[in-house]
Amino acid sequence: MAMASLQLNNAIAKPFFMGVRPSSSYKNSVGRIRCAATTPSKRYTITLLPGDGIGPEVISVATNVLKLAASLEGIEFDFQEMPVGGAALDSTGLPLPAETLSAAKQSDAVLLGAIGGYKWDKNEKHLKPETGLLQLRAGLQVFANLRPAIVLPQLVDASTLKKEVAEGVDLMVVRELTGGIYFGKPRGFSVNENGQEIGFNTEVYAAHEIDRIARVAFETARKRSGKLCSVDKANVLEASIFWRKRVTAIASEYPDVELSHMYVDNAAMQLVRDPKQFDTIVTNNIFGDILSDEASMITGSIGMLPSASLGESGPGLFEPIHGSAPDIAGQDKANPLATVLSAAMLLKYGLGEENAAKRIEAAVLDTLSRGYRTGDIYSAGNKLVGCKEMGEEVLKSVDSQVPAPV
Repeated sequence: MAMASLQLNNAIAKPFFMGVRPSSSYKNSVGRIRCAATTPSKRYTITLLPGDGIGPEVISVATNVLKLAASLEGIEFDFQEMPVGGAALDSTGLPLPAETLSAAKQSDAVLLGAIGGYKWDKNEKHLKPETGLLQLRAGLQVFANLRPAIVLPQLVDASTLKKEVAEGVDLMVVRELTGGIYFGKPRGFSVNENGQEIGFNTEVYAAHEIDRIARVAFETARKRSGKLCSVDKANVLEASIFWRKRVTAIASEYPDVELSHMYVDNAAMQLVRDPKQFDTIVTNNIFGDILSDEASMITGSIGMLPSASLGESGPGLFEPIHGSAPDIAGQDKANPLATVLSAAMLLKYGLGEENAAKRIEAAVLDTLSRGYRTGDIYSAGNKLVGCKEMGEEVLKSVDSQVPAPV
């Protein structure tokens, strides 16, 4: 079984896309989908979790791209599709059935679509789709969430920021994923001394939880530009004071990495004021959730950003950072590229198959260079397409064997 831990020590030398050149000789004629370039020599088991809303649509596209890119490198997959989130609630009564978690644990990697929707919003907490996602992350013990945010040259005009601010942004958010306020105890509902109802959660981190995510972040920064910004709220929160203390202590192991600290409110402001000042950001669970979504909009659309969640052992979890978008589900309007790029991260960080990953990354850039856009990234002069057609165009670029980055 492929181990995600193998990839933690090789966290992003440079994020995908950088150095990728779209093929200048690509012809717009419909390409023939080729068979494997070589006799398959490697085989992996992948658990597919389509989930809810647009999840099944984007997973379908990403799976086709994953299969083709891998086949050209002599790789085959055994796919097993399992329910999670609202789909699992409807079929089994649980947001994460035991069978789904067991299948995920026994696979080489897990590819997730999206979970949630209006249908289940009024469910009790333990019966919400989001609870299934938290249980999945905890069950797989994937504590390090890598979320890259890169403004592609083809999409700089899609950013809501001025071109001179957005152009050239290339940052990585390393988010702690299995601790903090999302998992801390005590939590729940009660009544205070005045007889009023209250809800409460606990932001708590143990030293080992901070130390391990800090090391992932320092390793990531070391292989990028050597700059790491740790984001906390140490002027107010004891948990953040402790976070800063531990990150600073771990910094002594990485004298070649420049460490800085920033309060989360300032970091949120600086991300839209001058995002190019950041290279690698490390932060806790809740701050990482918020800041990575903010960073995604700098790139033009949350529909473009993938993520990888890795642990010390076992399979990694790969998913787009966008939600289930129930308002457009089933209408062929979703942008599948975040999920396609999550499949590339699965190949690179989950399986160590970098060549196949580069084929996907190059194909996405080539497709964008040829002017294809879903609604969320559309601008005048380009061709508006739906989810399925965008997937077909990416497949053409993969099949044309567009030169991958060196």
